[in-house]
Amino acid sequence: MQDTAQEKWFLWRDEARPAALNMAIDEVLLAEISSINTPILRLYSWDTPSVSIGYVQDFAAAPQEGYKIVRRPTGGGVVFHVADLTYTVVLPPRHRICSFERVESYRVFHRIVLKALEAFGVQGSLAPDGLPGADRATMRCFNTPTRYDVLDGSRKLAGAAQRRTRNGLLHQGSIMLDAAAGDGNMLSSQLLYAWKEILGAEFSDFTPNEEFFSRAKELAGEKYANDAWNKDRIWDERRH
Repeated sequence: MQDTAQEKWFLWRDEARPAALNMAIDEVLLAEISSINTPILRLYSWDTPSVSIGYVQDFAAAPQEGYKIVRRPTGGGVVFHVADLTYTVVLPPRHRICSFERVESYRVFHRIVLKALEAFGVQGSLAPDGLPGADRATMRCFNTPTRYDVLDGSRKLAGAAQRRTRNGLLHQGSIMLDAAAGDGNMLSSQLLYAWKEILGAEFSDFTPNEEFFSRAKELAGEKYANDAWNKDRIWDERRH
């Protein structure tokens, strides 16, 4: 039984894209969500083995060979994007979840992930409060559970990070595919089912226009493919 009344959501089943463009798309979605005024769930993947690092992390925390490295606009630790399902939630500023404390919003989204994984026999739980702290500058996300992450015993199966602005909320999450027997398509289906059950989501397809993609590609090139951002976190927000 769903936890709330039915609610309109947009669903974007995106394709595999370069690391820089994936992050730029999410940033542009956050910039535009207040005018779109409908929550969006984006499911996507990476066109080459990639690693994303948190907003405040040291670039040296990421492996320096074999992966494309990109700095996220959200916090959190090092995440390997090789065998994961990656999703993004973007909420307009007046959505009820935007009024929740940050950790409570994590609990909402990770309850959905947990329900999706039940279809694969996972008897998981949400990480409790009071876990040992970690150095956010160097931590690897899936080695370091934090409150309300999805666990199977002591093993972390899913994590996420957020950014909140006056435009809305950006939530970037990653789920280990081996928790779903490596079946990304089935995991996506179960995730959507859980989204409907818990949040009452009624999905319709979201298709960005060419202007959106032009803006995202420009931002990808200028920011997320640039060493000034990825290595040194240097970016002038006034340029966009």
